[in-house]
Amino acid sequence: MHDLAQNVFAALSPPTRWDYVRVMKHSVFDFLDQSPEAVTHAHLELGDGCGVTIWENNNDRIRYEAPANNTFSLYLKGGTGTYRTDAGRASGYPGAVCIMPEGCDSEWEINKPFRFVHLYLSNERLCSGFVRTHDCDVRRMQIDEATFAENQRMAAPLLQLAQAAYRDDRLQAETAIAEFFGALDPKSTSMSAGLSPHVLRRIDEWIEAHLHEAISLEDMADQAELSSFHFHRMFRLSRGLAPHAWVTERRTQRACALLQTDLPIAQIAATCGFSHQSHMNRVFKRALGTTPAQYRLLHRAGS
Repeated sequence: MHDLAQNVFAALSPPTRWDYVRVMKHSVFDFLDQSPEAVTHAHLELGDGCGVTIWENNNDRIRYEAPANNTFSLYLKGGTGTYRTDAGRASGYPGAVCIMPEGCDSEWEINKPFRFVHLYLSNERLCSGFVRTHDCDVRRMQIDEATFAENQRMAAPLLQLAQAAYRDDRLQAETAIAEFFGALDPKSTSMSAGLSPHVLRRIDEWIEAHLHEAISLEDMADQAELSSFHFHRMFRLSRGLAPHAWVTERRTQRACALLQTDLPIAQIAATCGFSHQSHMNRVFKRALGTTPAQYRLLHRAGS
């Protein structure tokens, strides 16, 4: 009993500085930002878990150790003096694509100036974008590590993202992100767990019909004829997101469509099931990096 009490109190004790050091994970952006040689030329935040940065680097050595988030890179200018030292010292070139999935270590040596664009995506943003684009189980997504690859389908949207970052053009960036997800072809695979496609479709149709209401986990589980516990586990396996996160995204996407009409923002918030307008403001700021009013102005200006 004494040991158990000690464990409970340890769990409830406030974390120390060293606890934070142990759990903190740096992204590729963080590693580059700490380098005295790497220079940021443009940066565009696209909401929680998504960002675009144009970098220039020279005379540097960089090690990405178990980085957070997934990084997709396109070399814009130069690159022949850039080597991946832990992968046979291959060198880059203009137009080369690199893919660095979350948690994959890599070491780089830069001997000549070069410029490149990075797209950073959290696992949650990557999963939701893939599922929404391809309307399929997230386990059909395959993101393999790549170094100095020729991949025109991925290079084209990454180049558009670089142009959007230079211009601070969120609308162009949103279009490029959509094309990027379209370039991630679903793989063929057999799946023994999770929810079947027709059950997922039924749940999505039910969510769309009830977005204006409060939606509970039990409500969604009923559509799959499962307990709340098993539904949550199997939904996350298939979608890559928790059910509540998926519903919030659907509310946000519905609101984005309605913001291109003349409906008052407060009415849109209610129609999409947000508890109030300020709630929708917070969700938009976190998910898209902008407010509903700013989103409306941006899309009206671009139409």
